[in-house]
Amino acid sequence: MIPYGRQSISQQDVDAVVEILNSDFLTQGPVVARFEQSVADRVGARYGVAVNSATSALHIACAALGLGPGDLLWTSPITFVASANCARYVGADVDFVDIDPDTFNMCPKALAAKLEQAKSAGRLPKIIVPVHMCGQSTATREIAELVHPYGIRIIEDASHAVGGSYLGQPIGSCRYSDITIFSFHPVKIITTAEGGMALTNDAELAARMERLRSHGITRDPSLMTHEPDGPWYYQQIDLGWNYRMTEMQAALGISQLTRLSEFVDRRNALAERYDALLADLPLHLPGRLEGARSAFHLYVVRLQDETRHCAIFEALRADGIGVNLHYIPVHLQPYYRDLGFADGDFPIAEDYYERAISIPLYSGMTEADQNLVVESIRSTFVP
Repeated sequence: MIPYGRQSISQQDVDAVVEILNSDFLTQGPVVARFEQSVADRVGARYGVAVNSATSALHIACAALGLGPGDLLWTSPITFVASANCARYVGADVDFVDIDPDTFNMCPKALAAKLEQAKSAGRLPKIIVPVHMCGQSTATREIAELVHPYGIRIIEDASHAVGGSYLGQPIGSCRYSDITIFSFHPVKIITTAEGGMALTNDAELAARMERLRSHGITRDPSLMTHEPDGPWYYQQIDLGWNYRMTEMQAALGISQLTRLSEFVDRRNALAERYDALLADLPLHLPGRLEGARSAFHLYVVRLQDETRHCAIFEALRADGIGVNLHYIPVHLQPYYRDLGFADGDFPIAEDYYERAISIPLYSGMTEADQNLVVESIRSTFVP
């Protein structure tokens, strides 16, 4: 089986983790801070807050921005459920903005129309979460220009997009957002096994997220209600969670980061090769946003004939091609249907779902592997 995604682990990565296993700290040591600084420096952000998953990063980002009961968050319906669930974790409501059919990201035109309607109804969101689907940047500057007049905060869900760029800057710089989220799951661009990070240029937000990832506890006397009882003293000043990253994960991340450009270059080369090899088939191939370079976490094709969706998917799986589907529209999940969402609410996202197939793409993929994928896809269109 050729998987749709796979991590690339080198001997350098293994050695980095073993070194930590032989050290004094397995968690809460100095390596997490080194990883945070390394990622922040790489993308041009001031602060990084490492956690045990991108889901946790989304959660503490929402909490740090003060999202809560009575508030509203908007995101894309084509994303993993975590992009919406983060609002529900803090008691807020969720709504969605339909996607652009070429990039699969939040559509600025749909956003502009929805903002006008929300303004008239007196129900604007407090936070918007544009998702960099497949590693392709959203039109973040355009989105920021639309929402900033309303005082809406932006969390970029760039879980797919570490190593990508937008308008000449690395994704994660937070030039147009308050916080950017990365994922380091094994099938993402670089991995810490599990793990995530929140990037920001705001010192107060960074400090708040650091507390929230570790039970809301501080050892800073200036934040305490009274003088410390002694050098051992700490106070819990917020309700936080245990979302800490381990030293082993951070060491793996530091090692992986040294190959980030190599990984992204290889993914782009493979994507361009897919573009050429699949151009004559009845497929819609991934679009590109002008001024952006995708990290190409995923390569999604869409069938022109949606009636063959399931049959082609099953045929590829039977042929040893580990295709997948990213994603089922979030608003059609039973949990969100129970909140009042229904078929037809976001028609472009639903049309995408009826046609989309994620085909294998990962940095260690060979051209021979890719040829097998293409041959298998071609065979599904042969009478």
